[in-house]
Amino acid sequence: MPKVLDDLAAAVEVTKGVNASAVVALNGLAARIQAAVDAALANGATEAELKPVQDEVNALNESSAQLAAAVAANS
Repeated sequence: MPKVLDDLAAAVEVTKGVNASAVVALNGLAARIQAAVDAALANGATEAELKPVQDEVNALNESSAQLAAAVAANS
């Protein structure tokens, strides 16, 4: 295989690893924020008070799903 193709294959593998790591990071962050929201609700906060935070959790989860789908489609 020509060197340029070897270099391209290596770059693709690095990118796939980075993207997979980003999915894990986004999922972890969303889970931690969701746990905080759940704890706040359990301690008397209202859903209305926490809606902006919940919206951010939902956005993180959506971003993670989109990134995971893009990684899967390009694997």
